[in-house]
Amino acid sequence: MKLTIWGAAKQVTGSMHLLEVGQYKILIDCGLDYEKTTRQEENEIFPFKPAEIDVVVLTHAHIDHSGNLPTLLRMGFEGQILCTAPTADLAELLLLDSVNLFMGKMRKKGRRSRAGSGPRPLYLQKHVMETAGQFVTINFNKPFRLNGDIELQLVPAGHLLGAASAVFKINENGVIKTIAFSGDIGRKDYPVIVNPQPLPQVDYLVCESTYGGRYHSREETIEATLIRTIEETCIKTPGRLIIPAFSIGRTQALVYSLNKIFSTGKLPPVKIFVDSPLANYATEVYRKHHAYLNEEAKSFYNHNGDEFEFDNLHYVQNMKESKSLSNYLEPCIIVSSAGMLEGGRIQDHLYHNLQNYYCTILFVGYSAKGTLGHRLLRGDQFVHLRDRELAVYAKITRTDTLSGHADHDDLVSLVTSQDKRQLKSVFLVHGEPESMRTLEADLTTKGYSVTVPEKGETFIL
Repeated sequence: MKLTIWGAAKQVTGSMHLLEVGQYKILIDCGLDYEKTTRQEENEIFPFKPAEIDVVVLTHAHIDHSGNLPTLLRMGFEGQILCTAPTADLAELLLLDSVNLFMGKMRKKGRRSRAGSGPRPLYLQKHVMETAGQFVTINFNKPFRLNGDIELQLVPAGHLLGAASAVFKINENGVIKTIAFSGDIGRKDYPVIVNPQPLPQVDYLVCESTYGGRYHSREETIEATLIRTIEETCIKTPGRLIIPAFSIGRTQALVYSLNKIFSTGKLPPVKIFVDSPLANYATEVYRKHHAYLNEEAKSFYNHNGDEFEFDNLHYVQNMKESKSLSNYLEPCIIVSSAGMLEGGRIQDHLYHNLQNYYCTILFVGYSAKGTLGHRLLRGDQFVHLRDRELAVYAKITRTDTLSGHADHDDLVSLVTSQDKRQLKSVFLVHGEPESMRTLEADLTTKGYSVTVPEKGETFIL
């Protein structure tokens, strides 16, 4: 059995791991690498022949795990893509959105280029639809036999609707070997999403390390944070609360949390606008796969009805409605994408509200260095937006209570639940080098064998 780490090695994006059992080749995730040092077209260069891959296992829908699947097909892959049903539906939405982003970049850079053209898209809508046609969905915790020697089991990972860890049981020449790929691990008691399930005992573990060395605050719940912020912004003063949120996962968690607050009368009514076409589609996927929600959300549904619909909540349907929000003068809450402010309708709302003393911008997710979100969070008094320098008079605040990733302690718990006498090695992926080093040091002191692979490094297991 041979493992090669082809993506998310000492970085976060581009997850892609190749597991070879004899001549049978399994690709675990096929994510888009969008690190700043990576050119978009580099994603077309695979370090193996796509046509030789027998099957792909997709842990969850996020683009850094699914975003290069259509390129893989375009380059010759013809096999099945195995995942849960929610992952298949959400991945299709995100891949179609990627096409829109590719086309937008091409048009934008084409206008600036003397040659009159920008970078060509990695794939088009037809390639996404071909990819969707190769999804084969399997249930959680149900063994699925890939061939006579290899069995796959998807274990709930939290993090996102349908997200899974992939656990393989392999008979290699009469010897049983087990290996798990964590995917992205979520937090316990996260709105709507099930808790990550402990992994069965394995021989090898490929583990994410996104929040290595980082800890979530546990002093306040998301509901308490929202109540306090809404009171200060929209009730005590006639202000506007803007919440940049990723369309899939974060927005649904927010809407459900707001539903619990307002439907139980914890605050007087405030108008709420969800302004993201992708979020609207994703919410329909959450409704479709209601059986995958956590027990709290199901109980709420039984007593109160739809988790994602309540009085004073309005899903913005088109650009005309979106633009009209700048003329809405009553106190309100606007939830819009993108979460790091690097595009999407959120930029319209920022443009009209950054200089509004009665506006609060509440960040509920991570903002990478170099993004507009990062500049606002570090306290820049002026930011560049739409060819203008805008003074920042709005209040900028943040909370990590809606972060969808397991923190350092959670990751350590995931690994240490494994018997160190049987777990031969832990491979850390999907994290910044500093995060990996911190997590590696902690696990090593606890007696575990830990490796931080280089990109392209191969291990015989």
